Amino acid sequence: MSIPKPTQKAIQALKKQYEKLKVGKESLLAMIDETEIPENVYNSNAIENSTLSLKETERILLEMNIARHVSLREIFEAKNLARVIEYTKTKAREQEISRELILLLHQMLLGNINDSFAGRFRQKGEYVRVGLHIAPAPEKVEGLIVDLLEEYASNHEKYFVDRVAKFHLDFETIHPFCDVNGRMGRILMNCQLVRLGFPRVIIRDKEKKYYYQALREYNISQKTKPMEKIVALALMESLHKRMTYLKGDKVITLTEYAKKKKSKGSTLLNAAKRQTIPAFRERGVWKIGGA
Repeated sequence: MSIPKPTQKAIQALKKQYEKLKVGKESLLAMIDETEIPENVYNSNAIENSTLSLKETERILLEMNIARHVSLREIFEAKNLARVIEYTKTKAREQEISRELILLLHQMLLGNINDSFAGRFRQKGEYVRVGLHIAPAPEKVEGLIVDLLEEYASNHEKYFVDRVAKFHLDFETIHPFCDVNGRMGRILMNCQLVRLGFPRVIIRDKEKKYYYQALREYNISQKTKPMEKIVALALMESLHKRMTYLKGDKVITLTEYAKKKKSKGSTLLNAAKRQTIPAFRERGVWKIGGA
């Protein structure tokens, strides 16, 4: 399957506007990226069942105390992921994803959590499964990753969202590491988007059910459409957010917007989820430009 033509046109139109609006406003975009890191960290870790709340994640990243005891692992999961996101901000623009970069990012992500697994692919005897899916044998991992990188680099005919979604599905199917495969896959997704000139996206814990369903459907029947849709919607939301700030619009909640427009909140919420209106989330709250 492929992203429908109307969605492709919508994304390309947003990208064109985004490129025009961002000229001379790089510092504002950097500020948006910076303030979004805790939200990105929280969601990616929560998908993997971290117990940290968004507020706790923010406090950990700001080196502040939190109100309850939290395991060292969860603290390092938050700090390491934030460090990787910061590192890839410039690195993603400089080079395509490579085997060496993947291993380096994994080392950074798993450092102080499990150093015996950090920075290396699964080795002999290290089998993993996700739900009912048994990942390929460890002896095949390195070759499969090399093939995956070559396929992504050479496939220029396929629409970029389809390429990114397919890469993510294949990476998670290979499950090349003993730990943090999901977080690594989402990091690489953002590296690819940044390399293509787009902003980072957030795959949200609230949509975890659809995200895991998309992975399952690919494992069972090779369907790519569900993941393509997830990536496309996340990208449009990220563009809408940045364009709202770049335009200097007043940012209000979708609830306030509904009252202002005398519209049904549920109708606007559905439109926001489909990205047929320029709405976006901040700290889990739907917002929109109110100017």
